[in-house]
Amino acid sequence: MGASGMMCDAMEALEQIGGGAIINGVCSWDGIPHSTRTVDPKLSLPDISRRVMDLCKELFKGWSELDDCCFTVERVSGGITNLLLKVSVKDVSGDESRVTVRLYGPNTDYVIDRERELQATKHLSAAGFGAKLLGVFGNGMVQSFITARTLKPADLRVPNLAAAIANQLRRFHAVEIPGSKEPQLWNDIFKLYENASILQFADAEKQRIYETISMKDFYGEIIEIKELTALVNSPVVFAHNDLVFGNLMFNDEEEKLYMIDFEYGAYGYRGFDIANHFIEYAGYDCDYNLYPNLEEQYHFFRHYLQPGNPHEVPVEELEALYVESTTFMLVSHIFWALWALIQAKMSRIDFDYLGYFSVRYEEYKRQKETCCSLARSYVSGMPRSLSF
Repeated sequence: MGASGMMCDAMEALEQIGGGAIINGVCSWDGIPHSTRTVDPKLSLPDISRRVMDLCKELFKGWSELDDCCFTVERVSGGITNLLLKVSVKDVSGDESRVTVRLYGPNTDYVIDRERELQATKHLSAAGFGAKLLGVFGNGMVQSFITARTLKPADLRVPNLAAAIANQLRRFHAVEIPGSKEPQLWNDIFKLYENASILQFADAEKQRIYETISMKDFYGEIIEIKELTALVNSPVVFAHNDLVFGNLMFNDEEEKLYMIDFEYGAYGYRGFDIANHFIEYAGYDCDYNLYPNLEEQYHFFRHYLQPGNPHEVPVEELEALYVESTTFMLVSHIFWALWALIQAKMSRIDFDYLGYFSVRYEEYKRQKETCCSLARSYVSGMPRSLSF
């Protein structure tokens, strides 16, 4: 999809969730300025910078008369799906302001519902989560700049940080987002499967690898695990669905934690959100031996279930959440394996997505018997071992 296509998607998303009338290319969407402009993320940084400056001048009246020399645009991170830019602006008085400009990656509509993201971001921002939403444009958004460091995998198992993440995730799950409260996880997975099952690669080697995957067998796994997860009755919450270490930031001076990037946010299952986060302990190298042990998981559960009195959580509640999240660990591997297949075709980022598919699917198969046995024995009331 080109820039014009992404602009249309953003415009349609705004109309669906209540956009304002456009006047001279700019409108106010529930008080948030919106522009029809797009910025092609494939351009060079100097070209992107010029377009981002013009965009900021259009969105924010206080900057409209500033010279270009007042703006500095820096690349923060390419990410996996977006290009992130820090824009620093010095006004006539010498005061400096900073914002983050996020450019959607090309073809990300295959894996991300932008209408849903905009709806969620607006309400989560108002509830105090993540960066404040300042503006929306044809293929991205402008948000407040967060002064904090991005967490690393090793940070996730630091006890005070793990407790803070658990506490904040509990509050996140309590946010009410307008619209249907029906869980979307399995709808999203079936949509991913539909797109992943009809791929054609121009690259002969990628096509060869893709043809070794039995999508029919994969579909069977989806159906089996969907039925399994129904047994553990995971509560439906508004879930982040992508609580990776890169989406957690911490200001050490203020001791403040930030959860960011709500692209995959939707009503779904508590167990999936927690399991998805635990898998991040494996780090960049996907070393799943680093998955949190029982003690580390119970520490997280205590601070999630009763942050004010973590040591008073009944052991039965800890066991139940352990079984719930362990079962949904399988779903996380299925979801991101399918995601990787689609990204292998659609993404322009230099990353071995097919290799990542294999890593996630192989780990799914390695853990399947243990996780299924645990879930079924727990539901039936049979004695079980909680070591993992």
